[in-house]
Amino acid sequence: MNAPINLEHARFNMIEQQIRPWDVLDTSVLELLSVVHREDFAPLAHRALAFVDMQIPLKDPADEALQRGQCMLEPKVEARLLQDLHVLPTEKVLEVGTGSGYMAALLAHRAQRVITLEIDGELARTARANLQKAGITNVEVREADGAKGLPAEAPFDVIVLSGSVAEVPQAMLSQLKVGGRLAAIVGFEPVMRTTIVTRTGEASFETAQPWDTMAPRLAHFPEPSRFHF
Repeated sequence: MNAPINLEHARFNMIEQQIRPWDVLDTSVLELLSVVHREDFAPLAHRALAFVDMQIPLKDPADEALQRGQCMLEPKVEARLLQDLHVLPTEKVLEVGTGSGYMAALLAHRAQRVITLEIDGELARTARANLQKAGITNVEVREADGAKGLPAEAPFDVIVLSGSVAEVPQAMLSQLKVGGRLAAIVGFEPVMRTTIVTRTGEASFETAQPWDTMAPRLAHFPEPSRFHF
């Protein structure tokens, strides 16, 4: 029989061996990773993988779930996104791609309010239950296609796309407040870049691409042709 996993030890190792070496040095983010228990957001069958440097499928069959982006992203990717967004306690956040609700839980600890959109009804219900169990009350999970954002509730201080897109849609950027930030993983396999877009004025934006990573596609975002003749 397998020995039970020592959760606190595994969590400590995840933070020190995976996340900190990935330039996540903001102590408030590192502390938050100790407070929000990642294993509580992983499916029961994959709970032991909660601290492993991998994407965790949220549905069966696992291959299909990963292909559809129905997964938890690697811990270091979520932590670094959180660090790079500098979310403030007064801010309103939109997340697209709730998954199990873990990223929404992290965002909720930093923000005033989080609205998170999940296209899959089963995952939306699971995320709602996970957040409730974690005692998080400032997140609203909506079952919805987030490919066009949420114009009715805009503007947002922060928008997080928890998955990859071929390009950042202009419609999303128009839902940012001036000073607002959008984070997405942009590009095509085998190279995608984390992209942070800051709205600096009514029609002006600044873009930074601080690090490379990979993530499955979010559903229904525009997929322009990669080939130009």
